[in-house]
Amino acid sequence: MVKLLDWHNFEKKLKDKKILVFSRIDVGRIFGSSPATASKLLHRYEKRGFIARVKRGLYTFTGESAVPTPYLANKLYEPSYVSLEFALSYHRIIPETVYEITSITTKNTQRFKVINKIFSYRRIKKEAFTGYATAQQGGFKFFIADPEKAFVDLAYLGVIKKGNFLDRFDKKKINKTKALNYAKLFKNEKLVEIIKNSLK
Repeated sequence: MVKLLDWHNFEKKLKDKKILVFSRIDVGRIFGSSPATASKLLHRYEKRGFIARVKRGLYTFTGESAVPTPYLANKLYEPSYVSLEFALSYHRIIPETVYEITSITTKNTQRFKVINKIFSYRRIKKEAFTGYATAQQGGFKFFIADPEKAFVDLAYLGVIKKGNFLDRFDKKKINKTKALNYAKLFKNEKLVEIIKNSLK
């Protein structure tokens, strides 16, 4: 039973099953316990700092057992893929490190603070929800926009117009044709013009 498990066994069993973002339903199913018992166990481990609640009913490991940030971003709000400045930094299109993890979703805009990190999600139309691929970090797979789609997402959301953003990114690493094809998915002529002018 779950109540007899120590932390080491709890952690090992979840990791063996590659479940690193989990709910009380997951815990109950894996260990054969009632939802109430699973909730008590999760509350106990959260209080001891072994796990952290990422949103209501969903938890993840902390410290050395923590999952990579982009992986957690995908799991925190689905469907989504990491994009915008975080993706451009990941692909080395912009030079600075970005600490807010920004993602694209087809659901409502959301923002979460988890383990001292900010995860934000911006909504776009379903027709434009593409242009991402699977990447891997520390054995964990996650969805992240390719450079062109991250750039177009930024333009669509109005970020490119702000400040000196265009001075910070490496145009040579952006395929103009690919970026224009992504822009056309939004069916917005103004967006297409912004991409054309930005990538001259």
